[in-house]
Amino acid sequence: MAVTTGAYVTDEVFERPPLQSRMWAILRAQPLGIAGALIVLVMVMAALFAPYIASHDPELNDFGAMLVPPDGGHWLGTDEFGRDIFSRLVWGARTAMLVGFSCALLGSTIGLLIGVASAYFGGKFDILLQRVIDIFIAFPAIILALAIVTVLGTGTQNVIIAITIPLIPNCARVVRSSALAIREIPYVDAARALGFGHARIVLRHMAPNVMAPYLIMLTTFLGQAILAEASLSFLGLGVQEPIPAWGLMLQGGAQEYAESAPWVPIFPGVAISLAVFGFNLFGDALRDLLDPKLRQQ
Repeated sequence: MAVTTGAYVTDEVFERPPLQSRMWAILRAQPLGIAGALIVLVMVMAALFAPYIASHDPELNDFGAMLVPPDGGHWLGTDEFGRDIFSRLVWGARTAMLVGFSCALLGSTIGLLIGVASAYFGGKFDILLQRVIDIFIAFPAIILALAIVTVLGTGTQNVIIAITIPLIPNCARVVRSSALAIREIPYVDAARALGFGHARIVLRHMAPNVMAPYLIMLTTFLGQAILAEASLSFLGLGVQEPIPAWGLMLQGGAQEYAESAPWVPIFPGVAISLAVFGFNLFGDALRDLLDPKLRQQ
């Protein structure tokens, strides 16, 4: 790094702190974010290695062991059909992560492209697109998802579509606000002067520079998608039996067995709460690290 001192220019080399020091600084600055990341990691590992972690077949009905309380044979007890709750929680993590990551990735990516394109082209195209986004944002996300899944029908694929569509306008609006400032930077005008096409300017010159809000929205959407999937499944409009899903587990035991067998609704509720809590903590920490206005020095 060149430093001017009077009439002389000297070179000073500033060494970056070692990786261990940087990681320790992040840990001290964002302890809750690290806790959220650990929760997310546990959920993802449970989803990936569900066949090896689960102690029983999650779909096996054992009518001789119905509503057994937690013990050595069934760590978290059994439900009204004699199915092992721990195994269904582990396999339910796979369903939650599949729906959560699919919806968040699709919603954020499509929203990124729409937001950047809206900011880049501007004019009537931007105005028309923003009015369409206003219409979608006017509806609560869960109500819009309910309407879509009612039209498309139940099932994992339709649930992913129903949850993804309400996420797109929110990401598009946030990304557009960042892309409007990037559009005025000279290198965008230089790309136009060199004859680059619109698609290349949007994808290679503008989109990479709005990655910070994109990643923040992505992590935020993960928790929202998991909660929306559980809500739809609880209402009977999401994932259907016999697929293990946390919302389905609540649907079967939340009311009928809240007093006689409280382990049936408690453990799925705790799993949903932890997943949403973990992703929200991780998303908040990521926002603080990536947003220059909030980044701690």
